[in-house]
Amino acid sequence: MPKFPRIQIIPVPYEQLSFELDMSERLRYHYGRDLPMPFIFPVIGPAGRSVTRMSHPHDPVGHAHHRSVWIAHYRVNGMNFWDEARVGRIRHERIELLKDGDESASAVVTNLWETLAGVPLLRERRTITLQCVDDAGDELLIEIILELTAIEREVVFEQTPFGLLGVRVAKTMSVNDGDGIMRNSEGGVNEEQILWKRARWVDASGYVTPVDVNGVALMDHPSNPNHPTYFHVRNDGWMCASLSYGEAVTVTQNEPLKLHYGLYVHGGDGVPEKVQPIWERFACR
Repeated sequence: MPKFPRIQIIPVPYEQLSFELDMSERLRYHYGRDLPMPFIFPVIGPAGRSVTRMSHPHDPVGHAHHRSVWIAHYRVNGMNFWDEARVGRIRHERIELLKDGDESASAVVTNLWETLAGVPLLRERRTITLQCVDDAGDELLIEIILELTAIEREVVFEQTPFGLLGVRVAKTMSVNDGDGIMRNSEGGVNEEQILWKRARWVDASGYVTPVDVNGVALMDHPSNPNHPTYFHVRNDGWMCASLSYGEAVTVTQNEPLKLHYGLYVHGGDGVPEKVQPIWERFACR
């Protein structure tokens, strides 16, 4: 390992991990035990601004559960692990590994999906990896790999469009509030053509400064159940890889659920000829 790795993960106060590239923070993982669920914020794009935000720009209270980049689900064995009316929570258990490097850096953590009474249903092993897409380090690929194992009885992610990986993009990147545009791998544009459609990826791009366009593409891996997944998107700047929109997904002790998602953070507009080659590289991992 180099004496000074290019990409480092630095623990910071209040149970957070700062992912730094060339000594500048590019994303931060929040895992405080008082949180209803861990999340990632900010996600810094090539222009030096976050391509994500916390909560809905016009309903910050009702959508307080929109935490930039987060894992959650609306119906798990009949329980709500999604919004502020939830009866379940995803609680950080421990950090297994922090690994720095010149090409990538990874954090491996475990979480418990448990009722508010503290009864655990699932143990989740989560790996978050930050890597460079280009030599300059401007564009990023963030990989999120999950392995969920039932603790006692089987656990069912019931049919719903809400969950499993959600992204709330910056206000100025949205179709409604900015001059943004959403595209998917199948040629769809914006909510009218992307909502409830299967795709390998969905991209949201728009202005993050008065002169800079950045974007983020949410990518579904071919190994995931029901790939290509359905996407839940809105022109107000929201997109979600909907694991169980089409059908329920069951997890047992003997058959863990393994999921692999990617976030491609880029400069410029997320046109297919830009995003598709990155998805193809991601799909081979």
